[in-house]
Order: sequence, then structure tokens, then C-alpha cells
Amino acid sequence: MSEPDTSGTDMQADYQRVRSVKENYEAQLMAKANVVGVGIGMRMRGGEPVGEVSLVVMVTHKQPRSQLAPEDIVPGEIEGVSVDVQEVGEFEALG
Repeated sequence: MSEPDTSGTDMQADYQRVRSVKENYEAQLMAKANVVGVGIGMRMRGGEPVGEVSLVVMVTHKQPRSQLAPEDIVPGEIEGVSVDVQEVGEFEALG
């Protein structure tokens, strides 16, 4: 996943804040069921970017909260940073 354009001062500050949260919580998020990656990207809504830098948690498939164990629920926000859960399917190593 490529890093977003951080040329604007506000965008750069947002990116640094999200990066710090990613560094602090990536291991905890990766331990959750179905999580296959954690990155930084633009928040998506209805398949379109909404112009907000967020912590992106990639999962094999989305499930209703009611079907997840409490410890496997990905929060919608961590330390004031928006968390965007994106369904990406299974990853497979090539080569």
C-alpha cells in the first residue's frame, strides 16, 4: 500500500498521528481473527475516498459484530484516529 500524498500541512500532521497509532497498535490488530494487514490510507465510504487519512485494517471478509468474539472486534476509532476496515480477501505469496 503506497503512502498518501502528505504535501498539505494538516494532511502531514494527520498522517504522522495515524502513523504513530499504527506503530503502537499494529500487533494487537494483527492478532484479531480475519485481519491480514494494517496500513495507512484514505478512508473509504461506498467505495469512494472521503478525504480523511485513516488507519486501514484489512480483513479476509467482513462479518457482523454479533458474529465476532469481543476480542476480535476492530474498533472504529483508536486514540482519536479513524479506523477503516476493508475487505481484501486472502493474500497468497507469489513465487
